[in-house]
Amino acid sequence: MPGRAYQLYHREKARGGLALTMFGGSSNVDRDSPSIFHQLNLGSDRVIPYLQQFSSLIHDEGAGLMCQITHLGRRGDPYAADRLPTIAPSVVRETLHRSIPKEMDDHDIHRVVSAFAAAALRCKEGGLDGLEVITGSHLLGQFLSPQTNRRTDRFGGTLEKRIHFPLMVFDAIRKAVGDDFLVGIRMTIDEGAEGGIPLEDAIVTAQQLESAGVVDFFNAVYGTTDTPRGMVEENMPTMGSPIAPWVERVGQFKAEVGLPVFHATRISDLASARYAISSGKMDMAAMTRAHIADPHIVKKLMAGQEERIRPCVGATHCQSQNRPACLHNPATGREGMMDHAIPRTTGPAKSALVVGGGPAGLEAARVLAERGHKVELHEAASELGGQLMLGMRSWRKDLNGIIDWRVAELERMGVPIHTNSYLDAEDILAKTPDVVVLATGGIPLVDMEAGADLCTTPWDLLTGQVQPARRVLVYDGTGRHGAPLVAELAAGQGAEVQLACLDPVVGEELTYAERFRWKKRLMQLGITPIPELRLLSVERHGNALRAIFRSEIVSEPVIIDADQVIVEQGTIPLDDPFATLRPMSANDGQIDLEAFVALKDQPVVSDGRPLVYRIGDAVASRNVHSAIYDALRMCLNI
Repeated sequence: MPGRAYQLYHREKARGGLALTMFGGSSNVDRDSPSIFHQLNLGSDRVIPYLQQFSSLIHDEGAGLMCQITHLGRRGDPYAADRLPTIAPSVVRETLHRSIPKEMDDHDIHRVVSAFAAAALRCKEGGLDGLEVITGSHLLGQFLSPQTNRRTDRFGGTLEKRIHFPLMVFDAIRKAVGDDFLVGIRMTIDEGAEGGIPLEDAIVTAQQLESAGVVDFFNAVYGTTDTPRGMVEENMPTMGSPIAPWVERVGQFKAEVGLPVFHATRISDLASARYAISSGKMDMAAMTRAHIADPHIVKKLMAGQEERIRPCVGATHCQSQNRPACLHNPATGREGMMDHAIPRTTGPAKSALVVGGGPAGLEAARVLAERGHKVELHEAASELGGQLMLGMRSWRKDLNGIIDWRVAELERMGVPIHTNSYLDAEDILAKTPDVVVLATGGIPLVDMEAGADLCTTPWDLLTGQVQPARRVLVYDGTGRHGAPLVAELAAGQGAEVQLACLDPVVGEELTYAERFRWKKRLMQLGITPIPELRLLSVERHGNALRAIFRSEIVSEPVIIDADQVIVEQGTIPLDDPFATLRPMSANDGQIDLEAFVALKDQPVVSDGRPLVYRIGDAVASRNVHSAIYDALRMCLNI
C-alpha cells in the first residue's frame, strides 16, 4: 500500500512545483503479477482509502496525481507471493527474471482484462486524476512484440492480431473510468532488436489506440527491459550513457500521432528538457530521476535559481534501494524525518571548522552554513573531492556533479575554502572553534598474513604515483569500484591483467547496473574474474611476486604469479588529528547514537572546549551515500 513515507516523498515534489507526479511504477492488477520490485498492489479494494488520502495530500499542493498500472506477465516471479505461474502470450523464457510462463488461454485473457478495468476504477474512486498502463516488456508489450508472441490464434501473428488483446484492455479501462479520467500508455516505440517491435509497428499501434478513443496520451520509451543490457543501456541508462539518448527517435514517433507524447529516459537536466520540447520532439519531458535528486527543480527554476538545482549523476542508487533514494540527497525518501530545505538554527551561531573536503566534509560545511553558523573548510590536498576524485574515471565521470554542486553552494554562501591546507590538532585548537567536524577520510587497508609491504594499492595507480607492471594481479576485497577501476586502467596501459575477488562476483556491493557496466567493460578488455578467493599472503618469487589464496569454494590453496599485486580492501581511518583532539574535546569525540539516528541535538557540554565529531570514512570505510548522510544527520542539529 502507498504508505505515509511514500506519500510524503511525492508531496515534496508537488511542493517543489511539479505539476504532475506519477506514482506506483508497475503497480500490479492481479495475483499472478506479484510485487517483486516492492511495487503497489491495485488488485483489491483495500487500496482505495490509501489512494484517497494520497490524492488529497497531493491536490492540496496544487499538483495532479496519476498511477502507473500493469500486469508483469512473464516478467514476474513464479516463486514470489502466492507462488502462481507467470503468464504470457507464449511460452518464452524471460532472461532477466528467469521465468518460464504459462501460455494464456481465453479464461486468462478475460480475467486479466477485467483485472485491469477493476484496478483502473479503484484509481478513479481513489481520487486520482488518471493512470498510465505500462506495456513495454510487460504483459501487454509481450503481446505486441513478435519476439514474445508466437500465437497462431486471434491474438497472435499479424500486427492487427497482436494489437487485439491490448485494445481489449484499454477498451475495458475506458468503459470503467469514463471520458473524464486521463488514461495513457507507456509503450515501446522501438525495441531496437531484430524480430522485435520496429518503429513502424509502434506507430500503427498508437494510431489504432488513438482512433479507438481509449487513450489520452502516449509515453514513449525505447528498448527492452528483459535483459540486463536492455535495462542498463536502453530503458534506464546510467552514467556513462548519453543524456536524453532517444529524443530524436521519439520525435519521429510524435510526428505520426495526434495525441500528446511524453518521454522519460535520462532527461536529467533542464537544457535537455527545453530542447526536447521546444524542438517539437515531445509535449512533456518526464524527469523522474532528476526530481529524485532535487524535488524542487521547478521552484528553483521559477525563482531564477537554476544553477542551484542538485544534479542527477545517474549513479542508479535510486534503482537499488527498494524505496525512493538518491546517492547524494539523503533527504529523498526520508521526508517524514527531515526537510529538503535546511532550517536555520534557533540558537546562537557557532564557529565551525570542517577538516576534509571530500563528499562528507563538503556536505557538513554546506549544512552548517545553511544553518547560519560561521564555517570554514580546510582540505590537505590540492583539490576537493577526496576519494571520489580517484573514482571519477571511465564511465563514472558524472560523479563530479556531487562535488561541483556542493562547492558552488559553499561559494554562494561565502564559506572560506582552503586547499593545500593540512591542519594538525594544534592548528585546529589555535582557531578556537566551537565545533570541529573531522571528515579526514582514511588510508588504504592492506590486510593479510604476510607480504603487505610488497603490495600496491589502487590509490597508487589512480594518482599516477605508480605505473602498472607487465603482469598485474588485482584483488577485489570490498565488492566496490576500486578493483575493476584499476584493472581497467592497467589493461588500458597495456598490462596483462588478472582479477581475483573475495565475493562471488566483482562489484558485489554495487547496484545491478554498475555490476553490468563493469562486467561488460572487463569482458571487452579480455579480463575474466576469478571469484571467491581469499588473499592470505604475498611473497617474492624470483623477480616476480607470488600471491597465495585460499579458494572459498573448495578450501584449497590457489597460487597466482604476477609482477605487481594491487590490493583493494577499503580504507582505515586516519588516527590524527582525531586521536590527539579527542581528550581535548568537550564530548570526548563521541557521538550520541540515539540522538544521531533520531535527528536530535547532540548533548552539549559548555566547558570552553570544542565539540569534536567524526563522519564518513574517518569513522569507517563505507560508500558515498553513507558519508553524505553522516554529514547531514550530524550537522542538521548543530
